[in-house]
Amino acid sequence: MKAILQRVSRASVSIDGAVAGSIDKGFLILLGVTQEDDAAEAAVLAKKISGLRVFTDENDKMNLSLADVDGGVLVISNFTLCADCTHGRRPSFIAAARPEQAEPLYELFCKELSKNGVAQVEKGVFGADMQVSLINDGPVTIEINSKDLKR
Repeated sequence: MKAILQRVSRASVSIDGAVAGSIDKGFLILLGVTQEDDAAEAAVLAKKISGLRVFTDENDKMNLSLADVDGGVLVISNFTLCADCTHGRRPSFIAAARPEQAEPLYELFCKELSKNGVAQVEKGVFGADMQVSLINDGPVTIEINSKDLKR
């Protein structure tokens, strides 16, 4: 699984003009699920993200986690994170998991965030055409691949 985290002061997702999910302070997470991913990938990635200390403390150091700042997450499924751009000018998405595999893992990832203490987990709608709005705080943007994490 690949995740792009953006530390935000506010984020929302809309579908056909209607807000499907929104948060104040926290993370906007774009999540890509590959064919090789499984439940263990979802669990390890959710655990890492829920404990990441990238919010600033009183000394302006990145030292606080989501729980420390009472932050939420907005998770958006994004198969384009699995793009292979090594050949030609049109990306290949062959590594992206098919919807019947990806959607349950996306849902599991969101549940794992809650199990790891994230009080507010908002979501987009899997497979929908979504409009995402955010105010990036910092900016702080971090890429995490579950394959790179120790288990």
